Amino acid sequence: MNRLFSVSFLLFPALLCVSCSRGIPAQRGFALGTFCSVNLFEAGTRTEYSAIFAELNRIQQVMAFTAASGGAEGGTALDLINRNAGIRAVPAPEELLDVLERARYYAELSGGAFDPTVGPLVRLWDIGGKTPRVPGAAEIQQALSLVDWRDLLIDRAAGTAFLRRRGQSLDLGAIAKGYAADQAAALLRPPGNRRAIIDLGGNIFALGERRRGENWRIGVQDPLEERGSYLGVLGVKNRSVVTSGVYERYFEEGGLRYHHILSTKNGYPVRNGLLSVTIIAGRSIDADALSTVVFALGLEKGLALVESLPDTEAVFVREDRTVILSSTAPFTLEGGNYRLVPPFTPPRRPAE
Repeated sequence: MNRLFSVSFLLFPALLCVSCSRGIPAQRGFALGTFCSVNLFEAGTRTEYSAIFAELNRIQQVMAFTAASGGAEGGTALDLINRNAGIRAVPAPEELLDVLERARYYAELSGGAFDPTVGPLVRLWDIGGKTPRVPGAAEIQQALSLVDWRDLLIDRAAGTAFLRRRGQSLDLGAIAKGYAADQAAALLRPPGNRRAIIDLGGNIFALGERRRGENWRIGVQDPLEERGSYLGVLGVKNRSVVTSGVYERYFEEGGLRYHHILSTKNGYPVRNGLLSVTIIAGRSIDADALSTVVFALGLEKGLALVESLPDTEAVFVREDRTVILSSTAPFTLEGGNYRLVPPFTPPRRPAE
């Protein structure tokens, strides 16, 4: 769902050529519902590339919503929970329970702006699917009545998950890719320092450093231009970078654009003056969830939340072509059509 790209390959093509000559070229494939790219540079082996893509496909088989045919059987572990909503608690893998708990944490933190039970609303709009449409008001209200993260019950002792009401369903599209990126990076961490770019459809983990202590340079997409056009660059090491924006998935009807970030308050795409929010964090699961959380909250509340969290920074892009940064965001503006402006003044995180 998220779109970023590594400008280190665009701005420094010699790096890519030298790296590939000493190792296996970057590998690409389709997983988790998106095109993924992994570059391990000079240290990459076919075994490692195979292991990473096998891990991505394994996670998909646990956490994807596949709408498999049949009754309570078939599909992924997430499907099984959804199919038994309002009926019974079902066993779930420990890693799925971990992700569900993290999703529930962000739901509570955001006052429900982020909600893993948003499935009925997502399916109703079908943005990015085969039959996107603007639903009727009654349909939206019906779907909204089923969205409530507090109805997700997790029993760690029993190893089960349960949705209280029939018709409810979980959608982990705003957090599962982050978990997958973390797992892929974890495969590369031992036994020593490694460098890699893991890009899961724009959900990026920049592992290690570019070369000789230098930061990776990650371009932030210009939301108003073609893919690959960037408005600025982030300099990061061992960080995840994830963007949520109005340009990622959308359809147009009646001269209006309807994007995929849906409000859990009114059931329509969020409209708050933002074009995109980019989150930089140490863990991709957090960056993934927070990119949706912060976008949904809007600039003032979203920035205040970011400033209250450790190891988290943000870049906000607004419809008026202004860019607002959190206090220490490692960002350099490079697009001439945008300007940096001072932010609101949120509570600052305490000095360490």
